[in-house]
Amino acid sequence: MKTVLIIEDNADIRESCSEILELSGYKVFAAENGKTGIELASQHKPDVILCDIMMPELDGFGVLFLLSKNPATSEIPFIFLTARTERVDFRKAMEMGADDYLTKPFNDLELLHAIETRINKSQRQKDSSVATLGHIEKLSLGSGNGMKELKELIAGRKIKRIKKSKYCFTKEIALRVYIS
Repeated sequence: MKTVLIIEDNADIRESCSEILELSGYKVFAAENGKTGIELASQHKPDVILCDIMMPELDGFGVLFLLSKNPATSEIPFIFLTARTERVDFRKAMEMGADDYLTKPFNDLELLHAIETRINKSQRQKDSSVATLGHIEKLSLGSGNGMKELKELIAGRKIKRIKKSKYCFTKEIALRVYIS
């Protein structure tokens, strides 16, 4: 059963979304503010997070920022549910790493489609990583310790999204990243 975390300060919206998702076969965790939402995300590692922007204690941008800094939660798909319709808010959300941005009011189908799309994309990425590792295991790596070292590197990897035309420095390697 796939899990969804809803972080929303409006009780009516939180309960309505929870009901729709539970009827659609999802297990739902709900938080009424960003601080509680971060705690639940760390505890339960949901398959997707739905989050309002304007909330008490910690707003949605703060939630996304903190979750993206935690390796345990940084790869969880993140969808904003918000009444903010300004282009600047949408751009900020996307630049921070949000996966989707639904503006209120939204209907049941929009919500379910956004969730299913993000969960499916996340699963395809995980499957691709596993398949790539499987292909690498078939390679012969000289000393025999190469595969063990490679697995350790992959297991301890830290993925960080970077913006177009930014530099990434890792050990003595400098890469110029171009995103088309």
